[in-house]
Amino acid sequence: MQVFHKLEGVPANFGPTLVSVGNFDGVHRAHSHVLNEIVQRAREQGAKSMAVSFEPHPTRILRPDSGLKLLTPVPEKLRLLATTRVDAVLLLPFARDLSLMTPRQFAHDILKERLRVREVHEGYNFRFGHKAEGDVNMLAEFGREMGFEVKVYSEMRLRGEVVSSTHIRNLLSDGRVGRARHLLGRSFSILSTPGRGRGYGTKYTVPTINLSRYEELVPKDGVYITRTEIGDECFDSVTNIGNRPTFGEDSFAIETHLLNFHPIDLAAETPVEISFLERLRDEIKFSSVEALREQIGRDVSHAKRYLHLLELAGK
Repeated sequence: MQVFHKLEGVPANFGPTLVSVGNFDGVHRAHSHVLNEIVQRAREQGAKSMAVSFEPHPTRILRPDSGLKLLTPVPEKLRLLATTRVDAVLLLPFARDLSLMTPRQFAHDILKERLRVREVHEGYNFRFGHKAEGDVNMLAEFGREMGFEVKVYSEMRLRGEVVSSTHIRNLLSDGRVGRARHLLGRSFSILSTPGRGRGYGTKYTVPTINLSRYEELVPKDGVYITRTEIGDECFDSVTNIGNRPTFGEDSFAIETHLLNFHPIDLAAETPVEISFLERLRDEIKFSSVEALREQIGRDVSHAKRYLHLLELAGK
């Protein structure tokens, strides 16, 4: 998959293209459905398939006080987009010039002239152009005028729940990682590195690991059944997100207890990915460290039973 970080980086002879324009935060089931369609149709037509996105997320520029937390930071979004088999991703820098572009300018200058689009595939609620003045009906009008087709996709629902980045963010903020997994089509995960200042040597010999500071979305504070990938190895795990109130002064951390642990090589830059499978409980302030230790034992027992059932189900 080719990645272009500006419009000028797309070769003049790259097209013709079939494109979908969007933020693609989370690259959830609805995104995948649209992208799989353009990949198939582009191959049938001898054209190129392309996802057009923005960096940074437009909300962070247009509504900087919104405090938007992303499901997938850009590197993770690109990795997930690559799994859809699109030929290319164009990350348009979202700055003043782009934000002031009218819907007609966007359709003509970017879609028609630069990307040489044959088809544009969008969700029913797609908006584009200055102040989001353009919608799918306007896009279809431009398509008829400029010589490209527009395919509009209706809202996707699974078990009555809408598949959207906003809804998935809300589920995770409520700790409902199982429901989020169903809508994403995979477990929600966060990718970081080990936290600093914990005396790691060349061998990691303690079955807990703290993540370094993570700026994007994490599930609601609490305790979760997880799987943790450290470098090339994967461990069953129980992860606590929160402020560790039993130890006094609040100190936010994402701390993972590895169940099938063995000593491993670990460096400060070693990638650590935590995938959230199921929520166990809220974070609790215990009367003593011993009471906390007993609860951790119960958490581990519950996690092992859950993971055993997943293994039996082949998941």
